[in-house]
Amino acid sequence: MDKIGFIKKDIYNLECSVNGKLRNHDVELVTEYFMAEQKKNEAFYFKIEGDGHDRFSRCFWADAISRRAYGFYGDVVVFDTTFNTNRYNLTFAPMLGVNNHGQTIVLACAFLSKKTTESFVRMFEEFKKAMPGGEPKTIITDQDAAMAKAISIAFPTTFHRLCIWHITSKFSVKLPRDAYKEYWPEFQKAIWDTDNKDEFDAKWNIVVTKAGLTDLPWLSSMFDIRESWVPAYARQFFAARMSSSQRAEGSYGFFKQYISRRNSLMDFIIRFEKALSHQCEKELVADHVDAFEVAQCLLPMPMNKQMATLYTRTMFQKFEQELIQSTACFLELKTEDACKVVFNVSERKNWETRVAQVVYVKDSDHASCSCKRFEFVGIICKHILALFRRDQIEYMPDKYILKRWKKTAKSGLVSDANGNEIKDCADPGLLIKRSTMSRLASDVVEDALMSEERCELLSETLKSLQVKLKLLKDGPSNNEVGGSNSQTQYMKDPKRVRCKARSKGVTGAKEKAMKRGIRHCRECGHIGHDRRQCPALNTP
Repeated sequence: MDKIGFIKKDIYNLECSVNGKLRNHDVELVTEYFMAEQKKNEAFYFKIEGDGHDRFSRCFWADAISRRAYGFYGDVVVFDTTFNTNRYNLTFAPMLGVNNHGQTIVLACAFLSKKTTESFVRMFEEFKKAMPGGEPKTIITDQDAAMAKAISIAFPTTFHRLCIWHITSKFSVKLPRDAYKEYWPEFQKAIWDTDNKDEFDAKWNIVVTKAGLTDLPWLSSMFDIRESWVPAYARQFFAARMSSSQRAEGSYGFFKQYISRRNSLMDFIIRFEKALSHQCEKELVADHVDAFEVAQCLLPMPMNKQMATLYTRTMFQKFEQELIQSTACFLELKTEDACKVVFNVSERKNWETRVAQVVYVKDSDHASCSCKRFEFVGIICKHILALFRRDQIEYMPDKYILKRWKKTAKSGLVSDANGNEIKDCADPGLLIKRSTMSRLASDVVEDALMSEERCELLSETLKSLQVKLKLLKDGPSNNEVGGSNSQTQYMKDPKRVRCKARSKGVTGAKEKAMKRGIRHCRECGHIGHDRRQCPALNTP
């Protein structure tokens, strides 16, 4: 430790010095970084906009990996804007999705200075330009009037689902304390334990009347928008098993390990890319496991073995649980009709019995269940599996196997609106050239380290070569700032938002006197001496 030439204070001072030099160049650095990424891969998409006074207002970006992922998993998007992450108090607004392993992935990112309908609409329009495949089927957000209006404008065919967790968590606040304590379990039953709309409406009205809350405006407003958050209404829309935006909030907890409110825009993006690389690594590990390993089947059934080879491990485990539970459903069959089968199976402990109705046409292998699990999750439910077992259907029909949950979900080409293929990496030829030149440069450096003379020669040669390469890249220019042509116009940085200062305490007379350098005697109260020197005590 005694040989270390710096201390923690030196690092802090260096950081302050670097930040001082980069002040008022933040947006310039971000712009150049995005342009550099676009040169590496043309599929990198970004848009930076100002507020009309040449000051940064918002930006949107999506790399090639995210754009390609949207082509496979863009059916469901989670959008949340509750995360302020930098010194400008800009809102970080990521668009998240779910891959074939059930992992959270980032589809696009944006910085917004305002949470207005206009700002959201412009962001969503850029999202549509960047992403292949059109609008998502479902978008999940929290309750925000400006956001809801923007979604209806930008995504008219998308089902807008509200986060059920945010809504149910407000019951304890919006309802009277006694009413919440007594009737909340009944509200839970109405919300979670109903499979059809009429049943929910009936249970909701009963509990509201019993609780005497028919005149509560908030409850009435929640009932009016029940199509957007109640499972009995919303379960018919595919949402990859998500009913809330907690996946986004969980991601924020992960990203907070890398970022803080002190970050500049450039700091944030660098740290955010580092966090994304860790997420991509987890996805690659899961891909590797699925490519070289086959999950062990608990049930030695042809259908189970079939799905073990098709589904990713995570999705296969969910399917196998449904298959195991289908045994109980098979034993609980109440009627055997060619078109309709009713199961009477308890789904939750201490809750009333729940009935699942399956409409099944054997000749066409068409089945639909009142639980809507296949429509909502994309995996066949135990009730339909019980019917397959009854009719000795050994293999899953293709129509019930979604590609997005398969191991081969990312196979195929993805093209943008102009028909250009979106590749998740740069041109392989460039990668080969880079590898070749890196090896050559490494060998040259190793040879030069053998003597001081060789090192000086290599250093001078590299400096000369760097100047020549810069001229070839930018052309001759006598006025350059920050490595870019002076004719390039950059937007001004956003206005910095300072943290709230510590409140000033009440200053007493003693503190005021100490500030002025004046001493008061505690014995006689006079100025100019203290108690030890007080004449009154020292007088004989």
